[in-house]
Amino acid sequence: MDKTRFSSIHTHGLVRVAAATPIASVGDPAANAAAALALAGQAHDQNVDLLVYPELNLSSYAVDDLHLQDGFRRAVEAALASVVAGSAKLSPVLVLGVPLLRNGRLYNTAVIVSRGRILGVVPKSFLPNYREYYEKRWFAPGAGLTGLAIDIAGEAVPFGTDLIFAADDLSELVFGVEICEDYWAPTPPSTMAALAGALILCNLSASNIVVGKARERSLLAAAQSARTCSAYVFAAAGPGESTTDLAWDGQAFVHELGVELAASQRFSDIAGLTVADVDVGRLRAERMRFGTFNDAAAAAGHPETRFRRIGFAHKPSFGDLGLCRPVARFPFVPDDPKALDEDCYEAFNIQVEGLQRRVANSGARRLVIGVSGGLDSTHALIVAAKAFDRLGRPRADILGFTMPGFATGEDTKSNAWALMTALGITAAEIDIRPAARQMLGDMGHPFADGEPAYDITFENVQAGLRTDYLFRLANQREGLVVGTGDLSELALGWCTYGVGDQMSHYAVNAGVPKTLIQFLIRWCVQTGQYDAATDAVLERILGTEISPELVPAGADGAIQSTEAKIGPYALNDFFLHHIVRWGMDPAKIAFLALEAWGDAATGEWPLGVPQAQRVAYDLPTIRHWLELFLRRFFQTSQFKRSAIPNGPKVSTAGALSPRGDWRAPSDGTAAPWLAALEAVPE
Repeated sequence: MDKTRFSSIHTHGLVRVAAATPIASVGDPAANAAAALALAGQAHDQNVDLLVYPELNLSSYAVDDLHLQDGFRRAVEAALASVVAGSAKLSPVLVLGVPLLRNGRLYNTAVIVSRGRILGVVPKSFLPNYREYYEKRWFAPGAGLTGLAIDIAGEAVPFGTDLIFAADDLSELVFGVEICEDYWAPTPPSTMAALAGALILCNLSASNIVVGKARERSLLAAAQSARTCSAYVFAAAGPGESTTDLAWDGQAFVHELGVELAASQRFSDIAGLTVADVDVGRLRAERMRFGTFNDAAAAAGHPETRFRRIGFAHKPSFGDLGLCRPVARFPFVPDDPKALDEDCYEAFNIQVEGLQRRVANSGARRLVIGVSGGLDSTHALIVAAKAFDRLGRPRADILGFTMPGFATGEDTKSNAWALMTALGITAAEIDIRPAARQMLGDMGHPFADGEPAYDITFENVQAGLRTDYLFRLANQREGLVVGTGDLSELALGWCTYGVGDQMSHYAVNAGVPKTLIQFLIRWCVQTGQYDAATDAVLERILGTEISPELVPAGADGAIQSTEAKIGPYALNDFFLHHIVRWGMDPAKIAFLALEAWGDAATGEWPLGVPQAQRVAYDLPTIRHWLELFLRRFFQTSQFKRSAIPNGPKVSTAGALSPRGDWRAPSDGTAAPWLAALEAVPE
């Protein structure tokens, strides 16, 4: 794949949508048409695929009985004709608000136009006729009208609430339309459209503004996009509409799966577009995984058998259009400080609750944990301390063991001792080197004869002995072994199988990725979960190099680095999230990773990321580490995950337990993913 096509949003299942906020008029269709075309031109220049206007934008909404005047209606028809003609060379599909006469009845409709052609007309199903609304005075309801056509300028075009519009040459561009009140109804028409296959839902709205209504609109859109696994594009009328009795704020937004991607500046006197790239591939993936969505379609009698799918040629360029959506560098860690605080609170308490229940239900008298002074064992230990506090059990019944090996550094060992002391647990040290030498000698390993042979056996003898000691100590002292390994290590297979750090009695960190663990420890410090002495040790541990400390430092004094071997955890967690949660293609993951990590100076960073860790990665670097991740995740590590102990799921992004989110063959191959990676330019 060439670089231009790789860089195109259309290659990776994204569609650019926009909600228009024109300056309205008090019933001047010609002026409204000119405003609509001006914004359509801007949308064309911004490579928008789908442009949604406010309700009745060509006529104006708040003109009351003028809707019933023949002269006014003809002016609206002329305005529509001018917009249709003016769109012939414009790329966006336009979703226009127009009052249209059919069979002696006037309907409040959405007219869908593509490159100078009217594709179809969708009437408003539900007409508000309460409080300030009086729509039934002018319009007929569209509910139940299906399979019909309407004559516009001598051409019969599809008319009804049973229309879905789908580009023939861009499979991601499939959308349905509803109008204002429709989405306040208990049964929004967009629900049926989504069940019939629409992935993007459009709402043309007038929706006058009163205090609190903006929150309500956003709430409804977020809920509908989440419930229907869709993107929701909403455009409300803005300045220029009649203010005889009402006011208008021009609220516009785009939601995807319950999350707001973009929103307009309300009460602006400037016409504008609210633009966002929606990830339709992600929506398809969610529907595929969310079986209840398919059950709902069946329960509704399979709406796809009743909807008409209107095809059209969209003619996407597949050029490099940039990306108009935020991509989180740390998908497990929110950029927003408030959301980060809430997520850390929940994640920490999920872990504490899980361990607390396991201790109470098992009848264990003690907990046994290996404390290395690294991030994972540190976090597992502070979770254990909090669980015992809540159980009313003395922390002295937590038995912490630091077990130095051939490469254990003084800094990490001293941190381990300082943490155990500060927490007031029962601490001890077991030097595993004599036992390791004995085992290596019994095996005839060259290290026993003094050779610097630091192979995988040398490493695993140490890792295995540590776990072996912990299990035997737990037997002896009526305890449970607390696992310290995290979700990222399970994904990469960065753990020793069986009698090693892959195994424990309860894997308290198994649902927490490495990047989140760092923030959880920071959160514990910031929220005063422990005392000042503990906090000081935690701060020191956060600044320590991530290392298994199984191989002695080289001649240059550099210690063994985990990330130098398997790649930066920030990238690995990014890959993990997009593979396990969404099942994304490797080329798309690389595309999104470059957007997130290509420039350290752009985008948001979660609160607390040290300046030294605010780095960037270019595409060759991303491709290199993604290839290694794919090999390790799909081909060499599943057998370890297939036999992991119990542990609590923490993130909606998933867990890797074979009893939960991830089931895969232990003898699988990475070949399909590696082949797909070839599409990424080197």
